[in-house]
This record gives sequence, structure tokens and C-alpha cells, in this order.
Amino acid sequence: MSSASSNSPFENGVMLYMSYLSKEGLQTFKQLLVDENPRPGSVQITWDQVKTARWGEVVHLLVEFFPGRLAWDVTHDIFAKMNHTELCLRVQMELNYILPNLEPEDSNPREMPMNLEEGESDKIQEYKEHMTDEYSMIRTMTTWLGSHVDFFYQDIERHERFLPCLFLPKRPQARQPKTVVLQGVAGVGKTSLAKKVMLEWAENKFYCHKFRCAFYFHCREMAQVDEQSFAELIARKWPGSQSLMSKVMSKPDQLLLLFDGFEEVSLTLTDRPADLSDDWSQKLPGPVLLTSLLSKRMLPEAALLIAFRFTSWRKLKPFLKHPSFITLTGFSMAERAKYFRTYFGNKRDADEALRFVTGNTVLLSMCQVPAVCWMVCSCLRQQMQRGAELAQAYPNATAVFVQYLSGFFAAKPGGPPRNTHQTRLAGLCYLAAEGMWNMRWVFDTKDLEQAKLDETAVATFLRVNIFQRVAGDRDRYAFTILSFQEFFAALLYVLCFPQRLRNFRVLDRVQIMRLIAYPGRKKNYLAQMGLFLFGLLSETCASAAEKSFGCKLSLGNKKKLLKVAALLHECGPPTRHHGVPQLFYCLHEIQEEAFVRQTLSDCQKAALIISRKKDMQVSAFCLKHCQRLRDLELTMTLTIPHVGTLSPDPLHSAEPESNDQCFLWWQEFCSVFRTHENLEVLTLTNTSLEAESVKVLSAALRHPGCKLQKLIFRRVHPSMLNEDLIQVLTENQYLSYLEIQGTEVRREAMEFLCTALKCPQCYLQCLRLEDCSVTPKSWVDLAKDLGTRIRRLCTSLWSHQQLDALSRTSESPSGCRSRLLENCELTLLTCKTLTSSLKSNEMLTHLSLAENALKDEGVKELCNALQCSTCPLQRLVLRNCALTSDCCPDLVSALDKNKNLRSLDLGFNSLKDDGVILLFEALTKPQSGLQILELEKCLLTAVCCQAMASMVLHNQSLRHLDVSKNDIGLKGRELLREAFQQRKGKEKVVL
Repeated sequence: MSSASSNSPFENGVMLYMSYLSKEGLQTFKQLLVDENPRPGSVQITWDQVKTARWGEVVHLLVEFFPGRLAWDVTHDIFAKMNHTELCLRVQMELNYILPNLEPEDSNPREMPMNLEEGESDKIQEYKEHMTDEYSMIRTMTTWLGSHVDFFYQDIERHERFLPCLFLPKRPQARQPKTVVLQGVAGVGKTSLAKKVMLEWAENKFYCHKFRCAFYFHCREMAQVDEQSFAELIARKWPGSQSLMSKVMSKPDQLLLLFDGFEEVSLTLTDRPADLSDDWSQKLPGPVLLTSLLSKRMLPEAALLIAFRFTSWRKLKPFLKHPSFITLTGFSMAERAKYFRTYFGNKRDADEALRFVTGNTVLLSMCQVPAVCWMVCSCLRQQMQRGAELAQAYPNATAVFVQYLSGFFAAKPGGPPRNTHQTRLAGLCYLAAEGMWNMRWVFDTKDLEQAKLDETAVATFLRVNIFQRVAGDRDRYAFTILSFQEFFAALLYVLCFPQRLRNFRVLDRVQIMRLIAYPGRKKNYLAQMGLFLFGLLSETCASAAEKSFGCKLSLGNKKKLLKVAALLHECGPPTRHHGVPQLFYCLHEIQEEAFVRQTLSDCQKAALIISRKKDMQVSAFCLKHCQRLRDLELTMTLTIPHVGTLSPDPLHSAEPESNDQCFLWWQEFCSVFRTHENLEVLTLTNTSLEAESVKVLSAALRHPGCKLQKLIFRRVHPSMLNEDLIQVLTENQYLSYLEIQGTEVRREAMEFLCTALKCPQCYLQCLRLEDCSVTPKSWVDLAKDLGTRIRRLCTSLWSHQQLDALSRTSESPSGCRSRLLENCELTLLTCKTLTSSLKSNEMLTHLSLAENALKDEGVKELCNALQCSTCPLQRLVLRNCALTSDCCPDLVSALDKNKNLRSLDLGFNSLKDDGVILLFEALTKPQSGLQILELEKCLLTAVCCQAMASMVLHNQSLRHLDVSKNDIGLKGRELLREAFQQRKGKEKVVL
């Protein structure tokens, strides 16, 4: 299934430059578009179609009415008439880019509009007016009911801007998406945006040129009736539409269908294609009808807008055809700041509250959900009015939820007795936990009975907004905010039950792993529950919760968590979704250094991808407790601004997140290099750091306490290789290995490197420069320094320019013990140069020339050097070098005269039987010293096996023979097996 996934509908969209037009400019463009003469294959656009269209809808119109490249030609001509030279260039550039993939002009004919008779247009208009009345109440319904008078709703402005672009044509084919998915966590506005689409459609503001009819469906509408047709479903939404139904269904490309509420029903979509139907008038079971629509078996040309949480993706994935994803993330940082500013009403209080929240990045990320943002503001204001210190009142994010939710369970004069509150709390926690483990978010009366929650308890939870009724169903309930369900689910495992033999509910190992282990490539929907559990197990937070809820808590699961969590250092590398282990977030939430230290005591390797500031905060906190850490692999895509460049006002800065704290977290992160004496390897991959951040890292690596031995850079930004970082080579006596791979090494960086190599304080023993873009002069300079300064340096330089530079210097790096020159496009001339170097180098023991087309002539030159009795080479790799049997006599001559060679790899060459028989005969001689011979995939057959078996019998030094991926047959295998059985020793043959 092909799909486009992004955080916004602009990702991979075409003609994005249309958004640069001013409001007046867009009106001018539309007028000129209407005046545009029809072209062959195009359809005239009318003013009614573009009158209310926004820029994204104009793009949609252009691509639909002017197929193929015509849309770009028309746009270019109109921009030219408007004297927008720069926009004309952008049009041409985009057209050149997408033209090879653009759909042909005749493959996208414009459907004729629905032909409506007198009175039918009025019926559609009546339906639109009804939808306007129904969905204009969106904002007033999105409020916090009850006694919370300070609650207010704030639009997510970024989501509002998405509206005109939801069906924006996408690259590379400029195809208009037929299925658009709105995905995100609970509470970020998916349903609100879907209903806003309905409202704007009804007001003729949303793709009015495209969609003649639009219908919003909640999945419970499919589940409430045993069998129904799609026509019946429409009729309930639009009474009196039966006479219009055939016309509406005859133009499915003018239909917009919105689906929501997948988490609130337990429908199981059918995976049997034979059950599906394309007949919109046929009665079908709810799951079959829904699957027929989602999979486009029914009404395949209709446009679908589907809203669901990440947790629903797995069950829907098999049915959606080429979906285009839009991820809704809730409040942006600027919107969170605006909310705080509006809520508190004065800058001083808003400033104090936001500074506290930005100091806890986990709590800050929760504030992406508007309702949680309000809850946090409400709690902070209460503490500030009491004059409390926020950091003491809320040691972690969990403590905020403890304060807010415990207020509903406090015993009050004239209210229920304390034990009633405790019983209700236990039942609520049980219900929440059962739902979390089983991915259930809606509960019926049977679920409430199992949790021992009576009608009075349910009414109480509804009154205080812990529960809410599911719309359209009086007997089904959900937690008002998903975070409430996650919190109470975690609370179940710290509640004390005195009447039980074991006074707490025990978590088993599988449950703990589900909470904190790597979730693979999907988001871990239990992560927040795990976070709350660790937060509640903090002794400080548990004590506050015990007092606030008025019930006894137990920390019995803490030891079990410690035992299981301590094993998670064996987990694999991070994934795209989880660059920092979930365990790190949990340990940061518990905020108990002794517990964290004990949990991470065996962690010896960490692989981190830091892309967000909360990644930085929790990593800095946890790494300092990994005292046995030996190997750290780090990918940094987060930009860390220097403290001196920060805005003093967090509310009015472009990014009001705590940038100064982020820089301090980076300093704390880098401190591990000077405090962890076991840390030996640092690998930086796909990383870009600002100069000030590099300075912090360099200072830590130069510290006398830093014992780092290996420093590896893979695909890092070239600016990182500055003087500060290179200077580490001369100030860290333990650093013996430097590898730079896939990185541009600029002239200044090479000069710094050469200067460092000449310094007596440089203890580097191995330098690897692989696939690095460097000027020839810089290679020559490096070669001179290698030859005159380093006696025990292993160089690995991957490119023929590098080798040529080394070979041209008068001072050859005679101290070099190993060279890897794989896949370097080496030539015969280069081989001659290399041969000269081999003859003069008395220390080179390992040479790999794999993946170079040396051919037989090149190997002949090498063999001339190998025949020299002083050649110290012990391992030679000629894998996949385009060799034939003609090179074997030269190899035989070299083996006969060189007794130092111990390992020879000739795999993936066309040596064939004739060639290897010569080798086997030479190796039969008792004075042969070869121990390893690799002949993988050399086009061998059973013909050579007799000579091979003879060689195995007579060559007592051979201990490893690889003839895999050759067709030697059963007879050849039997000959070899018998030969090895007759030999003594522990030889290994790979067949």
C-alpha cells in the first residue's frame, strides 16, 4: 500500500507557491482563471466554482479541470499576466521536477456535474442548512461542563489552516487523494476538525466545486442496526432524500464521506472479500457495510475523510487504499504560550507558570491536548495563589494529576463516608486498567457492574467530568480525557487492599514489558500509563497521593519493576518513533536517583536519537546513572541554541520552550564523558551541532577524566569537524581510534587534522576516512603527515583519489599495518603504484582490494610484489575483482615464493575449475603456509573436487576452506567430507 504520511497536508503537495499570494492577489488569479480560454482537453471554470475557494481548493480545481501539464501551463500564464516573475520560475521548476511522473492528460477526464431538476437543488440546500445548525454548535459543545467556570476553549489555529488543503494533489503524480486520514492521540481535535469540515461544506466554504453532498458518520451508526443499506443510512441523516438518491449515487466522485468514532465501537471489520458489496442499496451487516466503504468496494470514486487514533491504525490498515495521512498534534508551542497568557490574564503569573512547565518537558508535551493544558493551568494557579513553590508541589508530571483528580474523592461534610469513596476509587481504577490492557475506551453497563460501580458512582463521575456519556447512547461511557483513564489504570497497581492476602495488585513481567519496553515501529499506547505508574511509585508522589485521595497506597510493585526494568538494557536499537527508550522517560518521572542507578547499573550500551527537548532532558538525567556505560551511539537532530542568544521572554519568543534549560541539559549530557571511566566509544551519526554545542562536547572529551578510546563520526555536518573537536586528539591521551565516514571534510578541518597528527601528544593509532569528500591537495598533506609522524597508524582510505595521493608522496606511510581500499574504482595504473608501495612497506599485513575491477592484469602487478620475500602481507582480499582463471598462474607463483601469506579471499570471481585446480596443486606442497582460503561463488563444479580433496589431505596448515555457493554436487561434497575425516585437527570447511 502506498501512502503519504506527514504532519500537515502541505507535505508533498503541488503548487504550494499559491499560498504566497495575498488575499487580493488570489482574487485576481481567480478572475484571470475564469477568463482563461478553454484548451484542448480542459473544462471551463466558472466564477461560482472559485468565488469562495481558498488557495488549496484553487490548486485542486486547476489539477482537476486542466489535466496533465495543462494546469502548470495555465498557472504560469496567469502569473506572467500578474507580473509574478519569481512565481513563474517556481512553476517551471516544479513542472520540470514532476513531469516524468505526471499523469497523462487524457487519463483524468472531468466528470460532468450532477444534473439536478427544479426543486432538487433546494433539497440539497435544506440539508446544508440543517448541517449548519447542527455543526455550528461545535464550539459551545467543546466546553467543560459542571462547576469549572474557569474553563475556556481555544481553537487550534494550525488545524484551521489545514482545511483548504486536505485534498491537495500530491507529488509525484499530482494525484488528488481519495482517502485522507486524520490521525493523532486522543483529545487533539480530530473530531472537531472533521465536524468543522462538515460545517464549512454546508456554508459553501469547503470544496464546493467538488463535493455536491457530504455525510458525517459515527461508527456506532453502523453498529446500532443489525443490517442496513447505505441508502437507508443516508435516509436517516437526510429525510426526504429518496428521490435524489439515485442521482447522488450516480456521481460518487462528488461525494464526501467522513468517518469517526472507531475507538468507541467494537466492530470487527471483515477480511473476506467475498462478503463485501458494491451495491449501495443492499442491506448488509454493520461491519460489512463499513468495510465495503472503507476499502472502496462500494462507491470507489467517493472521497473519504477518516479520523482515528494511532491505536486504530493496525485494524484499519489492510482496508484503506492509498491513504494520505495528516497527523494532528494539538497545541503548538506558540498556541500553548497563548493559552497560558490568556488563562492567567497577566504576564507575571503566565511567565512563572510557563517557565515551570517548560522545565518539565514531559508535562509540557501533555499540554498539547487542550483539555490537559487547561487542567495544568488550573492546578498551577491554585498553588500560586497559596504561595507554594511549584517545583516542590509538583516534583513530576504525575503529581499534577494527583492534585486535580484527588479533589473529587476527598471526604466532605454531608457527603458519602470515606470507605464509599475508596470503594468507588478501586472500581474506577479497575475499569480503567481493564480498558487499557484490552484497548477499550468505551464502557457499557456490564463493564460498570464488573467494576462494582453503581448508578450513584457513575452519576458522581459524570458530574465531576471524570466520565462523559458517549454521544447518542445513554448507557455507554468514556473517560472525559484519555489521560484520566491512563492515570487511574496506573493507580490500581499502587492501591492497597488490606483484605487481600497480598495487599496490592501484582504486575506480571509481561505487563511491565508492555508498559516500558520498546514498542517496535508502532507507538506504544501504554506508554503514558507506564509513566504515571513510575510517577506514583515515587515516594514523594505516593505520599502526596495517599494524603490527597485519603486511602493507603502500596509500593509493592516497585521491586518487580526494578527487576524487570534492569534487564531492558538488552533491548535493540531505537526506532523511528522511539529514539529514546521509554524506560528513560519512566525513570525520569520517578525522580529517585538510587532507584534509577540500580535500574541502569548493567547498562553498557545506549543508542539514542534525540529530536525533541524532552529527549534531551530525560537522556541527560538517565545517562549520568549508567556508570558501566561503555558504548554510546548518538543521533542529534535537535538544534540547541546557545544561552546568550535566547529571548528573555518565554511568552513572546518565536519558540517559547526553555532553550536555556536545553543548553544546560546538553552540558549535563556531555558530563558523562568525564565522569564515566568505562565509556570507551562515542559514535555520532546523522548529527548536526551548532558551534557552541560542539564546544561543550569537545571540552568534555578533553577533560582529564575522559577515558574515551574510539571516536566515530558518520554522516555528520561538516561544520562539526572544527578546531575544538579536532583538538581532542592532542589532549586526550586515551583516544587511539578516529573514524570519519560519509562526511565532507573541509580544507580547514583537514588542516586541523594534519596539525594534530604531527603533535607529539597525539596518541592516535587508527584513522579511518571512508567515503569522505576531500580535495586532492588535502589528501597529499595528510599522506605526508602519515608518513613522517605516525609509526603505528592503521589507515583506511576509501577512494582511488586518496590512494593516488598517498602513493604520490615521497614519504610513504611505512608504519601502516592495514589498508582497506574496497570499492575505490582502482585502475591498472593505480595497481602499479600500489605495488611500489607494497615493496617499500615493511609493516603492511592486511590489504583489502575488494569490489574493484582489477582484472587479471591488475592482480599480475600485485603478485609481482607478493613474490618479494620481504613482503610482510598476511591477509589479501581480492573479493569480486573481475578475475578469471588466467590470473591463477600468477597467484600460484606468488604463493610458492611468499610464505608469510596466511589468508586469501578470492570469492565472487570466475576462477572456474581450471583455475582453482592450479591453486590446489600449489597448496598441496607441505611448505605452504596458507591457513584460510575463501572461494565463495567462483563457478566451481565437481570436476575440481578431486584436486581439492588432495589438497585438504596433504596441506596440514589449512584450517578454513570456504567453497559455498558453488555447484559441486553430492559427489564433490562426499569427496571433501572423506578428506576432512582423514585429517587430524579442527579444520573447518564451509559448503
